[in-house]
Amino acid sequence: MSLIITDECIACDACREECPNYAIEEGDPIYIIDPDRCTECVGHYEEPACVEVCPVDCIIVDSDNQETMEELQFKYEQLQEEEA
Repeated sequence: MSLIITDECIACDACREECPNYAIEEGDPIYIIDPDRCTECVGHYEEPACVEVCPVDCIIVDSDNQETMEELQFKYEQLQEEEA
């Protein structure tokens, strides 16, 4: 599953700086997560870094973008190949 940012977002920029996949961008008025780049930090961390640093707990699982751990791992590997 990808993550999504809810309307409670205060646009503090904490999550964007923590995302190892550069999946979080500034939106208007709240930040947005690109589901094609979000791996929920699989391959990087045990838990999603953005969720850990969010001061208002506005980052949740996006039920419209469900993925297995294997799919998230594959996406991580594809993103790593792009950067190489």
